[in-house]
Amino acid sequence: MKHVSIIVPQGPIILSSVIGSYKVFTFVNHYLQLMGKSPAFDVHLVGLSNENQLYGGLFAIRPDTQMQDVEKTDLVLIPAFNGDPIAGMKLNQDFVPWITTQYKRGAEVASLCTGAFLLASTNLLKGKTCTTHWMAAEAFRQAFPNVKLLPDRLLIDELGIYSSGGAYSFLNLVIYLVEKYCGRDVAIHVSKVMEIEIERESQSPFVIFSGQKEHQDEPIKKAQVFIERNVGNKISVDQLSDMFAISRRNFERRFKKATSNTPVEYLQRVKIEAAKKSLESGRENVNEVMYAVGYSDHKAFRNIFKKITGLSPIEYRNKYNREMAVS
Repeated sequence: MKHVSIIVPQGPIILSSVIGSYKVFTFVNHYLQLMGKSPAFDVHLVGLSNENQLYGGLFAIRPDTQMQDVEKTDLVLIPAFNGDPIAGMKLNQDFVPWITTQYKRGAEVASLCTGAFLLASTNLLKGKTCTTHWMAAEAFRQAFPNVKLLPDRLLIDELGIYSSGGAYSFLNLVIYLVEKYCGRDVAIHVSKVMEIEIERESQSPFVIFSGQKEHQDEPIKKAQVFIERNVGNKISVDQLSDMFAISRRNFERRFKKATSNTPVEYLQRVKIEAAKKSLESGRENVNEVMYAVGYSDHKAFRNIFKKITGLSPIEYRNKYNREMAVS
């Protein structure tokens, strides 16, 4: 039986990431017992105090175990923070030595959504890859430059350390762990009963791109605004660098440093974001949308769209356009 420690951090957390994880593991136990088998998980809520009140006192979580009383566990789950993940991480540094010790003793560690910030603060992710909510990607990069962040990935498994994408995608990671510990058949049964779609690999279709402008490089910020206001026009990197009297090489370096995207990537993302909005709500066909955002090569447009969103333009339209969904 695997000893599972779902930690209950101090301060605002996403309640569903605690309850959802707990329900999946305990449901697996119930299902196995119905099949005449032994339960697979010994699940505990592990805290620093006896209670954590959430959402203005409307809800409260009462851990059944205190951190100092858990000498050894097999799996540590770090739930998602609600609000500023940096603040949540700092508030919960007392967990860091314990998580590190448990990993060194053989435990696996999994972060759910923005729980990745607390996981990264342990230094267990140094030199490794990780994912988190796409909205928190820039803050994570700035806080942990020695971790390779892959925000398009839905979940990552590396040397006994796991991380999941944003919001309810934590359920995909929990199902992944169920499959690893209990087998494919059990994972499929749980996914069907709890209606959790498995085999999702990317959170790219959910990403809403808004260029990173929380920097102090004013010429780069003006270049970003110019790109966003001229989404239907063809714009070259040379044109942008000439516009702000900066050498191309220096412009590209500064742009990447300020936005975490190369100028070409930024141009593509702005155009694809505009195309996504048109495909979601408009009646234009794919070719009309393509021309409206400045592309003339259908193959190039499709390839870039799929690279960024994980879906083809037609697949995206069929998934998110209401008229297409009900037709």
